[in-house]
Amino acid sequence: MKRAALLIPISIAACSFSLHAHDVITTKITYNREIVRLINARGAGCHRPDGKAFSLLTYEDARPWAKAMQEEVLERRMPPWGAIKGFGDFANDQALTPEQTELIADWVEGGAPEGEEKDLPKKEDAPAKEPAKPITGAPPPKLLLTKTDTQLQQSFWLTGLQLKKIAAQSAFQLVAERPDGSMEPLLWLQPFKPAYAHEFRYRQPILLPKGTVIRGTPAGAEIELLGSARGAVRAQ
Repeated sequence: MKRAALLIPISIAACSFSLHAHDVITTKITYNREIVRLINARGAGCHRPDGKAFSLLTYEDARPWAKAMQEEVLERRMPPWGAIKGFGDFANDQALTPEQTELIADWVEGGAPEGEEKDLPKKEDAPAKEPAKPITGAPPPKLLLTKTDTQLQQSFWLTGLQLKKIAAQSAFQLVAERPDGSMEPLLWLQPFKPAYAHEFRYRQPILLPKGTVIRGTPAGAEIELLGSARGAVRAQ
């Protein structure tokens, strides 16, 4: 009986060891210090308890998804931004930089360690919900791109684009050709997915003079120009 009793804790210890033996830590990158801050900056809008997707805001939430996180960011599927970097300068760009992608990959390959509690962001640094914007006054006139080439009949200060209707898997480059021949890159979209149907806001307003032709709208698409202008647009 004594011998059998002694085997019980030994078996439990062996089982516990087998569960964690594969988690060999080979990186100094931790969830509490680097990864959670990256999630707060790039993924907390969706990956939170009351968000559109599963939460990644605690280590307990994120650890089971570590391999999936690595695969998604390496394949550029997450965060679902959609625009090719360097083609247009967007203030709300959620895409990861190569360095940020490598950070997540190295964390996962290094055993996805949690880190120390003292390294967690302070509560005041936690991502806040975006407050609802009150609707005041009349909405601005909508200018829609529906043809491959669209000529502006009035100077337009472009502040952003909103994808209203895009065929699945459509990929396109949207450019503005000014009357003086200069070209302005507006948006280079990867093969379209529903998650890309959001607003693309430019860091600085772009002046498009009267006569500017916006080229590259895919067939059957509707893309709304955000900004301010007088007059209408004419499809060519």
